[in-house]
Amino acid sequence: MEKIKLKSAAKINLALDVTGRRSDGYHEIESVFQTVGIYDEITVKLTESGIGLICESDGTFPCDDIPCDERNIAYKAARKFLDENGLEIGCRICIKKGIPSQAGMGGGSSNAAAVLFCLEKLTGKVFSSPEKIGADVAFYLCGGTAYVAGIGEKITKIADYSGKILVIAKGNEGVSTNEAYKAIDELENYSPLDIKNLVRAIEKKEDISKYIGNIFEKAVELSEVADIKRKMLASGAESACMTGSGSAVFGIFSDLESARRCNEILAGNSVFSRICETVPESFVILEQL
Repeated sequence: MEKIKLKSAAKINLALDVTGRRSDGYHEIESVFQTVGIYDEITVKLTESGIGLICESDGTFPCDDIPCDERNIAYKAARKFLDENGLEIGCRICIKKGIPSQAGMGGGSSNAAAVLFCLEKLTGKVFSSPEKIGADVAFYLCGGTAYVAGIGEKITKIADYSGKILVIAKGNEGVSTNEAYKAIDELENYSPLDIKNLVRAIEKKEDISKYIGNIFEKAVELSEVADIKRKMLASGAESACMTGSGSAVFGIFSDLESARRCNEILAGNSVFSRICETVPESFVILEQL
């Protein structure tokens, strides 16, 4: 086998809190991560030497701002995998983007994890520390529904929350992760989120609406986020919240018709908007040769 093509999922944070800052500058979090059915398409092919990477859009939005060299996290994942395993070969990576960038949906980390997943299958080797490539990379090698703590490396699978109907939308505003964490450091008078009870509610299949929240939403205060949330809730969403460090917003719906109405309203305002579901895995293999 020399090539694998797969779909790599985006994620949302059903809840996300920052619990502290370590002496090395990294922030510690507490969160519930969930993979969702919005995907990038990744192809990894073994070559004799070197690493090649190309990025293209699936037509939904441009991806001109995504680096296609050693700055790309997927490239870094390939380089570290080959070096750690002492493999004197190369690979070619093609990324077709369907996950919007600067959205808090983990597209870059999903790509990096997909490259590690493919290289493990193609070479029979493993990679020891995916969290060293990026904070969310280790989660994607697990996928589904998980309680996540530390800097993203402490991952505990919890009860499956797949099959829930979502609308996910993003306006024109973007948030860099560094800017978002700076805003967190300046945030005052913030009450911690009840993430332990969110986990309990998921385990018991209870309504989770009152436990959904995101500290970054309060810290960055984007007008587009507030507007999208209002439209989702007015359209019948059980709850709506920004994901990650922003700026995409997800709404949870109990029925598909309400989700469709909401999606039509949001799409008419020239924002990225998709209906999808929560899904139990990060990767869907399309082709193995």
